[in-house]
Amino acid sequence: MGRLAVINTNILVSALISPHHATATVQIVAKMLWGGVTPVYCQEIMAEYREVLNRKKFGFSKELVDNLLAAAEKYGLYCVPAQTDIALPDEKDRPFYNAVCDRQPTGALLITGNLKHFPEAPFIVSARQFLDMLEQNQS
Repeated sequence: MGRLAVINTNILVSALISPHHATATVQIVAKMLWGGVTPVYCQEIMAEYREVLNRKKFGFSKELVDNLLAAAEKYGLYCVPAQTDIALPDEKDRPFYNAVCDRQPTGALLITGNLKHFPEAPFIVSARQFLDMLEQNQS
């Protein structure tokens, strides 16, 4: 099992639209598919992924979205997180925050492209910070 991570939807979108395989978001999705990252998800997170990734403006094929989400479920860790009462700028981010808080005893991290949408905490990181942490743990 890889490092537990709650992956914000913007990371998936960024990875899927990126033309460069070396970007941090693409590397995270690759690690989710091939090992190194175990995605933590709940019902609300999967619903958000499905809704956003199927938006026409992105143009992702249904097959691509279905395969990515099936992989997240197959290799991931399902949770039913307790609700938190912390104020967040965007309530759509609450399932991600709740899931990472639920998994704090395991050292899970929340990876997001919108750090300003969450309280400052050592378990909320950018894609690049996450990859840097993985590299440090391997040395």
